[in-house]
Amino acid sequence: MVDSPYLPTESVRTARGPAVGYLMVMGAATLFAVNGTVSKVVLESGVTSLRLTQARCAGALVGLGLLVLLTRPGSLRTTRRELGFLAVFGVCGVAFVQLFYFAAIARLEIGVSLLIQYTAPLFVALWARFVFKEHVRSRVWLALALALVGLSVMVDVWGGVPLNTAGVVLSFISAVTFAAYLLLAEHAVGRRDPVSLLVYGFFFATLFWAVAQPWWSFPVDELAESVSLLGNLAETTLPAWALVLVIVVLGTIVPFILMVGSLQHLPATTVGMVAMLEPVLGAIVAYLWLDETLAAQQLVGGAIVLAAIFLAQTSR
Repeated sequence: MVDSPYLPTESVRTARGPAVGYLMVMGAATLFAVNGTVSKVVLESGVTSLRLTQARCAGALVGLGLLVLLTRPGSLRTTRRELGFLAVFGVCGVAFVQLFYFAAIARLEIGVSLLIQYTAPLFVALWARFVFKEHVRSRVWLALALALVGLSVMVDVWGGVPLNTAGVVLSFISAVTFAAYLLLAEHAVGRRDPVSLLVYGFFFATLFWAVAQPWWSFPVDELAESVSLLGNLAETTLPAWALVLVIVVLGTIVPFILMVGSLQHLPATTVGMVAMLEPVLGAIVAYLWLDETLAAQQLVGGAIVLAAIFLAQTSR
């Protein structure tokens, strides 16, 4: 992409090191992939996906807030004008991505919904091309198409998967909000450090969830129960709250810092492409932990996604 007045410049990213950005987003994708299986264990215990998301946002707010207050409290300074932008980022970019994704998987198979959600990089590329009037190389479009084919192979969309209209619509809304998250974060990191940005993001997301699901009705008793880790770790049990803590720290705080931080080194289109490692790694984690089937077609689909990511990076 060419330089834009709305986005951090390519020269700034290059100076900070694109290799660091790749490592950051790959680390985030790995942690998100593991977090998917941990979250499934918690959800199997009876905690609803919406309540888990509420606890995840609030926990991340506490952890990130303490980190900033102890190290760089001055970074939280903001203006009234920026506060409005941060509210949009927190609600539309942080809360809505999860809200519409969970609403979609309640009506649609998770694999199909995830495939649709990962059309987000395409929306980012379309926005960059037609709104910011930036040049997007043809190789990037080919890589995006190839990645979608790989994800399609992984979830076997040609195998007669039943589609629910509402679920499909909600999945595409989730993809749009994911694209908005990447673009809003890319815009913000040119003016604000990633950690303070996330503090505000999770602050407004937590406010949103507090209104949507009042805290006084939160099922605290469910978090005190011991739950099986399922699959190959079925004989091991841990309190639900301990797993939620893992989700907050290793499944939210650390990967979100890595993901947003990577936008200081790479453009949103590239970050979105590399993030497509998540469903591939998620399938491997589910196979090793939950003993879920890892069929040959899933391996082939994963290889196609990896090839697409490599192709996209060669366009730089």
